[in-house]
Amino acid sequence: MNRLGLTIENGAVLTVAGRRTGAPRRVPVSVMRWAGQRYLLAGYPDAEWPRNVRAAAGAATLSVARRAESVRLYELDAAAAEPILRAWPARIPRGAKIMLDSGVVPDVTPDSFAALAGRCAVFRIEVA
Repeated sequence: MNRLGLTIENGAVLTVAGRRTGAPRRVPVSVMRWAGQRYLLAGYPDAEWPRNVRAAAGAATLSVARRAESVRLYELDAAAAEPILRAWPARIPRGAKIMLDSGVVPDVTPDSFAALAGRCAVFRIEVA
């Protein structure tokens, strides 16, 4: 749908080189805008794409609709990630519901999301 120019609630596609093969790996993500910055949340503690991002030193491509941009992703430490996580359920409600339905969080509250700090990776997006 993204390639056709259709996006859903802050939706984008992140493309990053696989850490073992180097082949491009694509994953749908939600981009949250907060305090003049853009952020990504790895919605599952064991997600593979953050490992690929780390191996690629943060180099990736972010595609929204038919626009693609080269980006660098910077992982936040737990303390810096907490305010982003607290804002996530209000800013990305559909993504928060998916995390609730998957059992990642017990409820869709700022406190439940803040408790993910250090467990689920949060990345700040910068244009490369």
